[in-house]
Amino acid sequence: MPAAPDPSRLRPLRRGLAALVLAVLPLAGLAQEVAKAPALDEAGALRRGQAVIGNLIGDHGLLDRQGRPLRLSQFRGKPLLVSFVYTGCFQVCPGGTRALNEAVQGMEKAFGADSFNVVSIGFNQPFDSPAAMRAFAAQQGITAPNWEFLSPPAATVEALTRDFGFSYVATPAGFEHVLMATVVDAGGRIHAQVYGDRLSANQVGEPLRQLLRASGVPGELTLAGVIERVRVLCTVYDPETGRYRYDYGLILEIAGGITFLIAMVVFAIGEWRQRRRQRRLAAAG
Repeated sequence: MPAAPDPSRLRPLRRGLAALVLAVLPLAGLAQEVAKAPALDEAGALRRGQAVIGNLIGDHGLLDRQGRPLRLSQFRGKPLLVSFVYTGCFQVCPGGTRALNEAVQGMEKAFGADSFNVVSIGFNQPFDSPAAMRAFAAQQGITAPNWEFLSPPAATVEALTRDFGFSYVATPAGFEHVLMATVVDAGGRIHAQVYGDRLSANQVGEPLRQLLRASGVPGELTLAGVIERVRVLCTVYDPETGRYRYDYGLILEIAGGITFLIAMVVFAIGEWRQRRRQRRLAAAG
């Protein structure tokens, strides 16, 4: 007959089981809270995002990573890509920001880094402070001079997110929110919404290229301006590499068309001069 277990040897096991129960109970309570928390209405969020297309964004005041004040109107004059993040997110926001960074790098090579700007806005205030946004940018390895990370005052978050059609819901585990990038034109109006956590250069680049095409050549029609205009027109998305590249066939077609146009202008000027000379000779004779 086996000997009865020593009660003193069972005490550590009992204490361990009690500690395990005490550790699991809060997790079970958290799981119940998460289950009861309101979920994001995805269909409604998409409707709100699409409903603001064409709207002029309010001139909201924010702080940059150094705590310096700026206004959204300071980004006008160039197309602008806008994403909303919260720095307490450990997976979705960092992953989406890195994917957007890859897309931005591809677009910079195709369109030029000076042709557009990017901002990421922290909506979880007061926690998404300038220091938190600065750390978030560093963690994602983003150092592009045309990309800023901004903190709005807590009192303006609701109006700011409403202007962009951005939806989010607070939960015990963080936030449920729409994964999107907003494309804003040079005048401050929303041009397009691009959805997804793995944004590609094609998804974001196509509406950006539409804006750059429609903007024309600013200022005087200089040779540099014409070259930049042609560069934008002649970029195509390569699905194999996930990046934009130049369509050299289209470049040759445009070059041929320009050459033909110049030849026609030279020919017309020559004909006009010859007729003018003939009229002068006829008048003199």
